[in-house]
Amino acid sequence: MSAKAISEQTGKEFLYKYICTSSAIQNRFKYARVTPATDWARLTQDHPWLLSERLVVKPDQLIKRRGKLGLVGINLTLDQVKAWLKQRLGQETTIANAKGILKNFLIEPFVPHKQEEEFYVCIYAAREGDYVLFHHEGGVDVGDVDAKAQKLLVAVDEKISESDVKKHLLQHAPANKKDILASFICGLFNLYEDLYFTYLEINPLVVTKDGVYILDLAAKIDATADYICKVKWGDVEFPPPFGREAYPEEAYIADLDAKSGASLKLTILNPKGRIWTMVAGGGASVVYSDTICDLGGVNELANYGEYSGAPSEQQTYDYAKTILSLMTQEKHPEGKILIIGGSIANFTNVAATFKGIVRAIKDYQGPLKEHEVRIFVRRGGPNYQEGLRVMGEVGKTTGIPIHVFGTETHMTAIVGMALGHRPIPNQPPAAAHTANFLLNASGSPSTPAPSRTASFSESKPDGIAPAKKAKPTAPLGKATALFSHHTKAIVWGMQTRAVQGMLDFDYICSRDEPSVAAMVYPFTGDHRQKFYWGHKEILIPVYKNMSDAMRKHPEVDVLINFASLRSAYDSTVETMNYPQIRTIAIIAEGIPEALTRKLIKTADKKGVTIIGPATVGGIKPGCFKIGNTGGMLDNILASKLYRPGSVAYVSRSGGMSNELNNIISRTTDGVYEGVAIGGDRYPGSTFMDHVLRYQDTPGVKMIVVLGEIGGTEEYKICRGIKEGRITKPVVCWCIGTCATMFSSEVQFGHAGACANQASETAVAKNQALKEAGVFVPRSFDELGEVIQSVYQDLVAKRVIEPAEEVPPPTVPMDYSWARELGLIRKPASFMTSICDERGQELIYAGMPITEVFKEEMGIGGVLGLLWFQRRLPRYACQFIEMCLMVTADHGPAVSGAHNTIVCARAGKDLVSSLTSGLLTIINNPDMRVQILKDYVKQHFPATPLLDYALEVEKITTSKKPNLILNVDGFIGVAFVDVLRNCGSFTREEADEYIDIGALNGIFVLGRSMGFIGHYLDQKRLKQGLYRHPWDDISYVLPEHMTM
Repeated sequence: MSAKAISEQTGKEFLYKYICTSSAIQNRFKYARVTPATDWARLTQDHPWLLSERLVVKPDQLIKRRGKLGLVGINLTLDQVKAWLKQRLGQETTIANAKGILKNFLIEPFVPHKQEEEFYVCIYAAREGDYVLFHHEGGVDVGDVDAKAQKLLVAVDEKISESDVKKHLLQHAPANKKDILASFICGLFNLYEDLYFTYLEINPLVVTKDGVYILDLAAKIDATADYICKVKWGDVEFPPPFGREAYPEEAYIADLDAKSGASLKLTILNPKGRIWTMVAGGGASVVYSDTICDLGGVNELANYGEYSGAPSEQQTYDYAKTILSLMTQEKHPEGKILIIGGSIANFTNVAATFKGIVRAIKDYQGPLKEHEVRIFVRRGGPNYQEGLRVMGEVGKTTGIPIHVFGTETHMTAIVGMALGHRPIPNQPPAAAHTANFLLNASGSPSTPAPSRTASFSESKPDGIAPAKKAKPTAPLGKATALFSHHTKAIVWGMQTRAVQGMLDFDYICSRDEPSVAAMVYPFTGDHRQKFYWGHKEILIPVYKNMSDAMRKHPEVDVLINFASLRSAYDSTVETMNYPQIRTIAIIAEGIPEALTRKLIKTADKKGVTIIGPATVGGIKPGCFKIGNTGGMLDNILASKLYRPGSVAYVSRSGGMSNELNNIISRTTDGVYEGVAIGGDRYPGSTFMDHVLRYQDTPGVKMIVVLGEIGGTEEYKICRGIKEGRITKPVVCWCIGTCATMFSSEVQFGHAGACANQASETAVAKNQALKEAGVFVPRSFDELGEVIQSVYQDLVAKRVIEPAEEVPPPTVPMDYSWARELGLIRKPASFMTSICDERGQELIYAGMPITEVFKEEMGIGGVLGLLWFQRRLPRYACQFIEMCLMVTADHGPAVSGAHNTIVCARAGKDLVSSLTSGLLTIINNPDMRVQILKDYVKQHFPATPLLDYALEVEKITTSKKPNLILNVDGFIGVAFVDVLRNCGSFTREEADEYIDIGALNGIFVLGRSMGFIGHYLDQKRLKQGLYRHPWDDISYVLPEHMTM
């Protein structure tokens, strides 16, 4: 998420440190924090003013209207503060519907002042800029400030001035305080911008003859700006809302999330609850929570969370075991339920993630049985059939009741089954296997002919068009149609899997040419990348510079930006300097809101449509798809996305957009176009932007919108219908209805999925949409039924005339994916029986490297594993080591030493002189680095070079998790440290040994033993002469040279 609340203490600390104003701010840094563990003697020693001043005390736990609730002690001595706290500190209190413990208090100096010296100031972010609110009467009785306060909009990229503040905000302020207030408000606004606040409220702000006092402050900052503001913010603590405890398991998952490119979220709502969820996808996680609450499970819902963005098997295992550990801590008389749900994934390998979950279930099978846990699974996406199979198998082998369903079952149907509201099918219909869709039976290498007899999107005669005519027109400068059958795109980033998916989609849609014209990747030189176009291989150019790509491909008008959150802004700004680009999709999640708003302003000025950030993209069946949208070909074929239908949709969630593809394909003639605008608070294009495009597109006959809690964009659809701008049937459902049922605020998976006022709740928006004439189901469960009803009505009225279905063309399956599915087998080019580096840890002849170190096997023990594939007795290991010592050198006259000497004298380096085989060295970052680091830190006298390298690693891994200090680098710096600091060498001697290649000797010896092991292994396995197979070589010759 982005906007996160901070404590009053943190907010004031930022303000006191960094505000720049001529106004005299009083009581800077005069605050003291009190918790149940506070040592009062130490506190008064650190803050001596506590003993001499009158005081104010209040809880600092994100509680609103503390004064009204009697939670502020005013004008007290220190003893009176202690007595006041004695009645409240550590006590359970109910505020509204939230019940929690008061455990964090703030003490500040009491400021004597008059009522007329109190003012109200607030700054908050909106799509168009930042609003500054001021009211000349502040305090607990300020009332409805939205209605009463003066308001000034500071547009994106504009600056605030004291003259504007005086003119628009301070009309009713005392004349003698206008200068002070104007200077303070300008300084406050600049602080707000510089430190990436999204909300900053001071009430009251007191201005006396002595200066300005910040009495009460509430604030939120954009947590995604951490990489920009880290130096000023420091390590910010984000407290949970009052009524919800901060659990160590939440912190553990947050840490996993921070270290992962995937998204892992966990919020514990009720640790004693009966219903637990483990849901894939930010949007899907909200839908499942809604459905559980709709069916009466709100008081038993234990958690909210999500895992998405293609987490690894290990990451999913860590996430799953955390959930299973929590849910098996206390028994429930009715047993417990685990919902493992999700929409249809776009790019996550479902089987890989499910294998992680299966490992966790096996580890916890005893507690799961003891707590009578029943598990309900529903998932779709790449390789989901294999994922469902392994999940079903673990149920049979462990005896845990696990009910497994795929895309043939409505996404949330398993909730009704779990809660007893609908029967559990004995044998759900099996979905066709991935292989059934993709293997080409015809064997023809040519591009298939168009597979349709008529277009679903053809305009119908005027007589059967909708009766009402819409008012014009689309927004100035932006195209109604973003994509066509001839759209060409540039992809920013080395996303080969996504590009191949786009080319396969193009091929199956019978496009004449690939939709990807080029790729841009600044970190390599210009080159060409190999891809498949149907059966044959093609080369797509990759450029280092955007300018070269644009100059050489003037036909391109779409950019798909896979840049990281840190570089997505700059690369998008650069792209918008090229007028040929009309549409940009920004995939990255976590771009600061302030930067996104600048992108939106620039795009609006230039007439560019932005899809995203934080999106999977969009799809126009039969024409074009963005990146990973729509998933793999089996889902594209199952959802009939290779040809256009009559229904257009817009969603925030990428995973839920794929679910809409599934629902719409099962209930109508299919999708005409679909866009996922992204989960951020300020998406580059809005629901209304796309609904108006669909309204003006003749081929679109009905519109589906999947809205969500947070923001007010859905109300624009209501106004558009009432004003006659939207006349086509609209089906809409806003997810997040469960939020109003929770006792404390929950931030859902998407950054924008949080209601800041009643009108932003999903319930309020669904009601308003219904009143405006939108078709609104009673729940997400009914969405498909409502879509089908509206569609059938349009068919009955002949507004839609479904075209005849024709079998779609086929695309051959990639070898790697066929192997993943277990559909093919191929003889391996090599065999090995001594070493395996594929997992989380290196293994020598079946023994993990950590065990080799724990049991102190030594060099002899390692040689025993690598050469003889068994553990040798200790005396044998010692003998091997003695042999190594006595055979280390036989003098210069023997042939090996003689040849080394000759090569050295010829100027060759150590490795080349010893053996050419040692030139093949592979780095495998693994547990060895941690093992070596622990040893070095414990035994080395000093490690200055290693310490420097580890500090560099902190910086590099914050940019990209795999930019680590690997094992070779670690050995290198540690070896230099030991030479320089062990006391056996002068600095000059140590440096000389490094210069002449002593360090390489460490690697040479280790690799030598391994290569000898492989040599003996090949001889023992009786492997014959090796020749590389032809089918593993791409022959790319100039066309005029081929037959």
